[in-house]
Amino acid sequence: MKPCSKALLLTTCMTLSSVTLGAQTLTIATVNNSDMIRMQRLSKTFEAEHPDIKLNWVVLEENVLRQRLTTDIATQGGQFDVLTIGMYEAALWGAKGWLQPMQDLPASYELDDVFPSVREGLSVKGTLYALPFYAESSMTYYRTDLFKEAGLSMPERPTWEQIGEFAAKLNKPDQEQYGLCLRGKAGWGENMALITTLANSYGARWFDEQWKPEFTGPEWKNALSFYVDNMKKSGPPGASSNGFNENLALFNSGKCAIWVDASVAGSFVTDKSQSKVADHVGFTYAPHQVTDKGSAWLYSWSLAIPASSKAKDAAKTFSAWATSKQYAALVAEKDGIANVPPGTRASTYSEAYMQAAPFARVTLESLKVADPSKPTLKPVPYVGIQLVTIPEFQAIGTQVGKLFSAALIGQTTVDQALAAAQQSTEREMKRAGYPK
Repeated sequence: MKPCSKALLLTTCMTLSSVTLGAQTLTIATVNNSDMIRMQRLSKTFEAEHPDIKLNWVVLEENVLRQRLTTDIATQGGQFDVLTIGMYEAALWGAKGWLQPMQDLPASYELDDVFPSVREGLSVKGTLYALPFYAESSMTYYRTDLFKEAGLSMPERPTWEQIGEFAAKLNKPDQEQYGLCLRGKAGWGENMALITTLANSYGARWFDEQWKPEFTGPEWKNALSFYVDNMKKSGPPGASSNGFNENLALFNSGKCAIWVDASVAGSFVTDKSQSKVADHVGFTYAPHQVTDKGSAWLYSWSLAIPASSKAKDAAKTFSAWATSKQYAALVAEKDGIANVPPGTRASTYSEAYMQAAPFARVTLESLKVADPSKPTLKPVPYVGIQLVTIPEFQAIGTQVGKLFSAALIGQTTVDQALAAAQQSTEREMKRAGYPK
């Protein structure tokens, strides 16, 4: 066979080579977070056990991953065999028949061990369309040493108002110590995941029961004002560029006193190989304000197989391996039990894990109470805590995220951002024919 031309796609070249060798190549699209990079590293074990399957990894930033996968699945492009997606995509794409049902899993997979809420979030009418790699809620991370030095005490269930007060007292920008780190990077799954839970806690909702947006109400005004004011006062410079990975890096380098984000970060902030503050991290529940409802999110990064894949059996074999108890045991052996992917299996929360992972209790309790079917103080017509499970939300949420990010950097006021969000969302929902 002639060498692959530079003009050919790498995946095409690999596939051609694999056919020659009698092996199948799986192209796996995943997100560039630490758990997924660990999966890529440990997958050498899978390849050793399955010499007939080769793995080709495409690792992308979160917003880019979502855009690439949405385009590919909607056009049936067939670029990928395994997709890293969340509950939003699993529900919508499964209903459209774009994903292969995850049926006939081996008995050793122990599907009943997976938490019911996670299984339900990845299913449509009782059919499972993705296997959960990890599941998360959100929580508050804080520096116990800084709190002690300042004579402050973090409540077990803080309000956002208290978080703002603590952040102001701990903000020392001249020492590169910032009081509060929150997501500012625009995106429906980036800043809007955090801002929506903050808004929920202030009693806000995306839509009323007739699908009319509510951004001009007092609840959204109070929530977004808190976010913008406190991030300007106590946040790091360049916060509008910061998502999960950027804030994790800031926290681990000792530059954040308080960080509210995904519970999956628990193992990263306590890992001495990547965190300078591993011995000084406290964990408590995500902040609430006028209500607890919807104050902490529910999400799962999961592995799914597009219907367009030509290697479905091999893709299912890999997906089952990467989300299995056996994989969890491999992580525990290689990287320590605290690094086992959290939130998906009851068996993970053994006594040994609970002792090794100081964040485990808050994660588990937060996951237990998260209810996407009743996400807000007032009734809503949608399902989803930090998102709205309708096809239009991906575009609407990203547009609103851009408007709120602009308010964060002072390009617009809070009132202007909310008015623009109301107008653009009303327009898109009318165009989409809501209420349906």
